[in-house]
Amino acid sequence: MPVSATMGVMKPLLGKLATLAGDEYSKLKGVRKQASFLEKELSAMNAALEKMELMDELDPVAKDWRDRVREMSYDMDNCIDDFIRQFGGAPAKAGFIKETVRHLKTLGQRHRIADRMEELKVLALEANERRIRYKIDECNSSSSFVAIDPRMSAIYVDAAGLVGTDGPRKELVNLLTDTEKKLKVVSIVGFGGLGKTTLAKQVYDEIKGRFNCMAFLPISQKPNMTWILNRLQLKLGMHGSSSACELQDLIEDLRKHLTNNRYLIVVDDLWDQSVWNAISRAFPENDKGSRVIVTTRVEDVASGACCSHPGSIYRMNFLDEQDSKRLFYNRIYGSEDDCPSRFEDISAEILKKCGGLPLAIITISSLLASRPEMDEWEAIRNSLGTQFAINPTTEGIKSILNLSYMHLPLHLRACFLHVGMYPEDREIERDDLVRQWVAEGFINNLYGQDMEVAAKSYFNELINRSLIQPERTDHGELLSCRVHVYMI
Repeated sequence: MPVSATMGVMKPLLGKLATLAGDEYSKLKGVRKQASFLEKELSAMNAALEKMELMDELDPVAKDWRDRVREMSYDMDNCIDDFIRQFGGAPAKAGFIKETVRHLKTLGQRHRIADRMEELKVLALEANERRIRYKIDECNSSSSFVAIDPRMSAIYVDAAGLVGTDGPRKELVNLLTDTEKKLKVVSIVGFGGLGKTTLAKQVYDEIKGRFNCMAFLPISQKPNMTWILNRLQLKLGMHGSSSACELQDLIEDLRKHLTNNRYLIVVDDLWDQSVWNAISRAFPENDKGSRVIVTTRVEDVASGACCSHPGSIYRMNFLDEQDSKRLFYNRIYGSEDDCPSRFEDISAEILKKCGGLPLAIITISSLLASRPEMDEWEAIRNSLGTQFAINPTTEGIKSILNLSYMHLPLHLRACFLHVGMYPEDREIERDDLVRQWVAEGFINNLYGQDMEVAAKSYFNELINRSLIQPERTDHGELLSCRVHVYMI
């Protein structure tokens, strides 16, 4: 990041100036005085740069000032290094002061050093005057609350529509609502990020009215079976058992509860056959037309769950070019028709590298949505590898998603990493996150905002960047989120 690059040279430079202004250089009064002055001037500029580092976008005036300060810092750093190198090496070495004083005996050398330090002083004064005159500190100090981009709400609706249009959704609904009375298990299988959970939710919401006992149960890669079955009991309206309860007791309690009910249960994100073997024991065969939906990225798990109904496996496909384009443009522009013609070619190149994976398309388009310049799009395109579209792998999608993290402003990184403490696929309450972020000191209250208001703004920014996914809303307000397993 440009600001980080400036900070990278500024901080060591301040350290060198502090050394030159210290007692060790008491015999070099002119150098010490100038170094002390420069240190104070640059410290004021450094404070402004630290604020800039917390901001996602800078206006043109602030960018120009930052770039000039960076070049000035390089010049100062080179000058000080030349001074130390010419007059005896590192200040920490014994004899450096005596050697330096000896070299400064000549009047010509004294004048040359004084002139260079004076030039640096003038540059620093000019830079600070420009900061004050153009109100650099105020250029990006908006205290406005960041709302959730309305295009984000629409994009998840669009994604659901793309993966659940006519064919897939109707096929699954037909499989699950036939007249067969025996328990039927239907599996949805496909690569991570294709939208299996989205499709399962869409089907679940459509048919749940035909059942009198329903639950949507997220699993994880390393599940705690006792916790999961306790959670299932609560979702089914049962009184949760003690966490110390034996697994077999939990299974028996569930079987008793479900035996006389027509139930619909979604087991989401199943990774291991042994986990299915344990959970499925809680689902009794009651001849009431009960149904179970399993989502998994593992073909063998899908087949094992549907061993009694081998034809009840739905295999998800990647999005085609047209649907990929629709999802991409709707996130960035709100409409497929609003893309400027000059961005069409580069959009096609970026989409090709996303390989038709909805998760990748939504994440990259959310990253580009706040970047209107062509050079920024070109940088993102060049950062994306080409192999994922040819041979999709878990590492490939993680490298794509990592771009979003690398472009996060520093003030959001700590908040996002904190979300990783939650188990994968867990619904996370927004207000819990807000309180935790405030307590951990992650919220930078630069502009006098209420801390919790600022934290909610951070939450919305992470939603807008698709690093966390919206979950539960109430009267239009988002109250919870999830993090995709690939993001953790």
